[in-house]
Amino acid sequence: MPRLPERHYIHSMTAVSRPEGAAGLSADPRLLGRAVKRIAFDAPTIQRRVRELGAEITAAYPDGDLLVLGLLKGSFVFLADLVREIGRPLHVDFLVASSYGDATESSGLVRMVYDPATTLEGKHILLVEDIVDSGRTLNKLVDLLKARAPRSLEICAMLHKNVAAGLRHQPRFVGFDAPNEFLVGYGLDHAENFRHLPYVASLKQPDTPSVAPSRR
Repeated sequence: MPRLPERHYIHSMTAVSRPEGAAGLSADPRLLGRAVKRIAFDAPTIQRRVRELGAEITAAYPDGDLLVLGLLKGSFVFLADLVREIGRPLHVDFLVASSYGDATESSGLVRMVYDPATTLEGKHILLVEDIVDSGRTLNKLVDLLKARAPRSLEICAMLHKNVAAGLRHQPRFVGFDAPNEFLVGYGLDHAENFRHLPYVASLKQPDTPSVAPSRR
């Protein structure tokens, strides 16, 4: 399967820490009283980076059919903003892979819950992910999607923790390098809460682990 020409992604190397903002978040009812360590990425920073990503993706796909494939549920906010910044024709579809539920630690199992109905053969596929953490889900999904003979297959991740030792398929487009903390907001959840926050915040854990819990 041919691969698009390599392009170095441009991204923020560190989180935008807002400890003073985190103190003021205690009054935000959407947080359900949870303690926040800091704001990792505020809303204006996210919006600015999404516009940049849209321009990068537009330039990377000058021709061919482009299918933007969102990995639910976490990518839905990012994908909705991203596709409106891509200045070329495209289609959108979704898939669902379950790797963990209420627990903050991944079960290590990946199960396909919803498979895209759209034909992938011969199309440029851009798989959109909220966060790259353990890499287990991405490894499985990329292998599955490659078997369907797309023209090209690339990954766009809003956040990349750069901690996945076994990640076989690196994202081509990355919003931000993320801290190894438990992040919520802008699509990221804990037990289905906090997805609708306009910013990305780092939650304080009741029993603080030495390493942030693994997602996928």
